[in-house]
Amino acid sequence: MQPFHFTRTDDAKYAVLMHGTSLKDASSDPASASTQYLAGGTTLLDLMKLGVLRPAASYRINDLAHAKAGTIEFTADGLRLGAMSRMSAAAEHPDIRRNFPVVSQSLELAASPQIRNMASLGGNVLQRTRCSYFRDVSYDNATSAGLARDAQHLMDLTDRMPF
Repeated sequence: MQPFHFTRTDDAKYAVLMHGTSLKDASSDPASASTQYLAGGTTLLDLMKLGVLRPAASYRINDLAHAKAGTIEFTADGLRLGAMSRMSAAAEHPDIRRNFPVVSQSLELAASPQIRNMASLGGNVLQRTRCSYFRDVSYDNATSAGLARDAQHLMDLTDRMPF
């Protein structure tokens, strides 16, 4: 694993500014970013050890869990899950168990208790695929360019399907 700069923040605006991407730029590729966010970190650190991701800096954003990003709200309008909420907190939340049992059960089956206690909901949704093919840096497909090429190939195949 290559050396990297490690910083922690409890300010969402600072985290976005330091990441170096605009909120409007949804096309930026996190795999090639020079900075990465670290929340639970259960996947990021593995990818850094494998050399799949090589950020120059990592920003620990766990303290954002104490703000709105870490809340679970059940109101008359529905359910709001903050991206920094832990999988275990959502799985064990009484309103989710009662009103959304499939969500609770899915979270409980998604990982071990240790991982559920560390993993944020946002990180779980945004994590890179666990397929070893995409984690092996000896394949071109482990790179951003390789992933983009494979995605385009799949879209081209889909366009030719008769349905």
